[in-house]
Amino acid sequence: MSKPFQIASPDAEAAPPGLAPPSTVAPAPASGRPAVAGLLRALRPKQWAKNVLVAAAPGAAGVLTQPGVAGRTALAFVAFCLVSSAAYLVNDVGDVEADRSHPVKRARPIAAGVVSIRTALVAAAFLLIAGLGIAAAVRWAFFALLAAYVVLMVAYTLWLKHMAVLDIAVVASGFIVRAVAGGLAIDVPISRWFLIVASFGSLFMVAGKRYSEHVTMGAERETVRATLATYSSGYLRYVWTMASGVTLLSYCLWAFEQSRMESSVPWFELSIVPFAVAILRYALLLEEGHGGAPEDIVLGDRPLQVLGLVWLVIWGAGVSVVH
Repeated sequence: MSKPFQIASPDAEAAPPGLAPPSTVAPAPASGRPAVAGLLRALRPKQWAKNVLVAAAPGAAGVLTQPGVAGRTALAFVAFCLVSSAAYLVNDVGDVEADRSHPVKRARPIAAGVVSIRTALVAAAFLLIAGLGIAAAVRWAFFALLAAYVVLMVAYTLWLKHMAVLDIAVVASGFIVRAVAGGLAIDVPISRWFLIVASFGSLFMVAGKRYSEHVTMGAERETVRATLATYSSGYLRYVWTMASGVTLLSYCLWAFEQSRMESSVPWFELSIVPFAVAILRYALLLEEGHGGAPEDIVLGDRPLQVLGLVWLVIWGAGVSVVH
């Protein structure tokens, strides 16, 4: 089986070799530069790549080049980065004890004692206020959606992550909110096919993430995440198979719908090819157990990156012709 070109996550780099017995004792908080570096790492900047989804709706509508649109889209991206990082900090505070029992997550800055809980919560409050402030400046509808996202993430941290199926649905909804937020920030209509592709594509990735955790954690899965003991590998395979199928079918229907537009080259139909191959490539990586961190797959697998670039060029050509 093929192996992806991988870029290890910061947590993976900091984790000790092997599966040494986890420590449940809180280390003494660090001070100075280690604490600052740890706080920056706790913000999970690698996951900001997800927030690029806010540009999807304006891009599909072909309005990114219009005056002021790119600027507002960029502000929406920044607002999501700030708010999502605040949510990661709060989540890591809530999971601090469970993370200390995890062979990899125990190296996270808060679980490792590099960043104190108080520092994390103060930073989260600052990021939340700044992010919501930027959102209000962009558009009130965007602000309302971002505020709802914050409420949903708090509910996930406190309750929903412990409920099977709901935990997958909530994590997947985070991607959907980002996709919808871009349309609200710019005030452009969102295609129903766009929503279906975003929804089931998100479910596909999240089910793959849970499958990877289910396989790699083994007998320890229940102590790390209670819902993992509820799922079976067969059930998670079923979810990602169903979700990937709906994603691909919906994208095909959307592409063929665009073919009604005048164009000498069927750009949107051609974009189905790299899109479908990328879905198949991602499914192969899930089968090999590499789905624990979707951002690492996307940023670390060269074939996926090439497929994404090819798709973007073809899709962009289609959008430029139509608009």
